[in-house]
Amino acid sequence: MAKEKFITLKSTAVPIAVENIDTDQIIPARFLKATTRQGFGDNLFRDWRYDSGNEPIKDFVLNQGAYSGRILVAGKNFGCGSSREHAAWAIHDFGFKVVVSSFFADIFKNNALNNGLLPVVVSDGFLKKVFKAISDDAKTEIEVDLQNQTIGFDGEKEKFEINAYKKDCMINGYDDIDYLLSLHNEVREFDLAHS
Repeated sequence: MAKEKFITLKSTAVPIAVENIDTDQIIPARFLKATTRQGFGDNLFRDWRYDSGNEPIKDFVLNQGAYSGRILVAGKNFGCGSSREHAAWAIHDFGFKVVVSSFFADIFKNNALNNGLLPVVVSDGFLKKVFKAISDDAKTEIEVDLQNQTIGFDGEKEKFEINAYKKDCMINGYDDIDYLLSLHNEVREFDLAHS
């Protein structure tokens, strides 16, 4: 089923300046019982958001009213650990469309791209600038332009890399099956020309 198209996004951001965030911290294993993608956002960073009595931990950024938006900014090595696709589901279901970090685990990065979540890899220096800007002003807006592969805020801008096929899929709202179906006429023409 086709996903929402992604071309550009301008949004405030939620900062989690922690390195080596693994998939079990993103969505703890005890919440992996469902087979549909809905509802996982409720348990995003569950053990960081809630105490053992199920009360919100006030110091955690997702429980603070100051930070909101559709962009999650995280420390280096985001999505390491087990290869659970549910981590990308939880982040997307919570409402994030982009995750920014200076390094992503490969499996997480691919799972994100396959589920309509854009992982944007920036340099360590640019990541520090993003964290500082958000810390100075929680209303700082970050613009992600997938077509031109740029991310920027307040006059700062950096290019990012993305696989050309995955870029095309996100811009058109395709998953892998949708992409193949989009080639139907070309495949048919080739078949007729070579029959």
